[in-house]
Amino acid sequence: MSRKSRKSFVSRRRTALLALPAAAVLALLPSTASAYPNPGRVTGSVVTHDPTMIRTSSGQYLLYATGGGIANKSSSDRTAFTAGADAFTSRPSWWSRYSTVPEAWAPDISYRGGKYLMYYSVSSFGSNTSAIGLAGSSTGQPGSWTDYGIVYTSGSSSDYNAIDPNLFVDDDGKWWLSFGSWWTGIKMIRIDPSTGKQHASDTTRYSLASRPTGTKAVEAPFIVKRNGYYYLFASYDTCCNGTSSTYKVKVGRATSVTGPYYDKNGVSMMNNGGTPVLESHGSVIGPGGQSIMNDVDGDLIVYHYYDGNDNGTPKLGINLLNWSSGWPVAY
Repeated sequence: MSRKSRKSFVSRRRTALLALPAAAVLALLPSTASAYPNPGRVTGSVVTHDPTMIRTSSGQYLLYATGGGIANKSSSDRTAFTAGADAFTSRPSWWSRYSTVPEAWAPDISYRGGKYLMYYSVSSFGSNTSAIGLAGSSTGQPGSWTDYGIVYTSGSSSDYNAIDPNLFVDDDGKWWLSFGSWWTGIKMIRIDPSTGKQHASDTTRYSLASRPTGTKAVEAPFIVKRNGYYYLFASYDTCCNGTSSTYKVKVGRATSVTGPYYDKNGVSMMNNGGTPVLESHGSVIGPGGQSIMNDVDGDLIVYHYYDGNDNGTPKLGINLLNWSSGWPVAY
């Protein structure tokens, strides 16, 4: 199928879904693994972990991801991606205090006040001796980023892990940073817009999601507001084991940005709750590390998965989301 015909198909499918009543869309919520959609077609440089993506005013898609001095890809059409240089031409010296491997993880890119901002994390794998950093750029292009230093940290005595940051700005203009991985789950702090760092007048560390029984595996938060609700997306279970990965994306919603968040069945996300959005199906193994991006044709979920047809190579996945049921449905 040509790119033009595929775009036409996606547009028709999206229009048809939006025309469905909420009850009909609820019926489309996956009940078996085979019901999940495959990733949309992407080509070129698609090997990635923990992608975050933004569309610039010129229409270019900029994607940053785990690896090196924060790995970069770009695309003009959201289909063909080209690898670029790292975000940082030289890696900030403070990174070495948190990891012996000179690379950063799970960036989060946004555009605020005429500037691109990128929160990211530095950590040793499996450790919560971690730090969240912040960088800024006037263009968002690789090599243009200025590092602003450490935003928040965790250590061996902490019950949380300061990685996987996501910035959310509420309707009142308040800035919030969610983050977290394993330990006691997903946390949130308030951010001062003037500095991009923790707000001096509100140092509360809020708890948003946790798995108090069984595995502690919940991480990679991402928050959006749709239809009067705050939605918290997170990755559950085990990443980074190729075709043995059990990663999956779940979601809950709340009437306040600081929670409490509940899934579709009314189970608290502080008590193992979460409604599935994407899980393993067919050759698409362990989808997760997700971010949500609003584009000209709707909301996208941007994630990585392990390709069962390619020895578990981590690849870029992109799907549209439909919200008409009150819950995000990938298609």
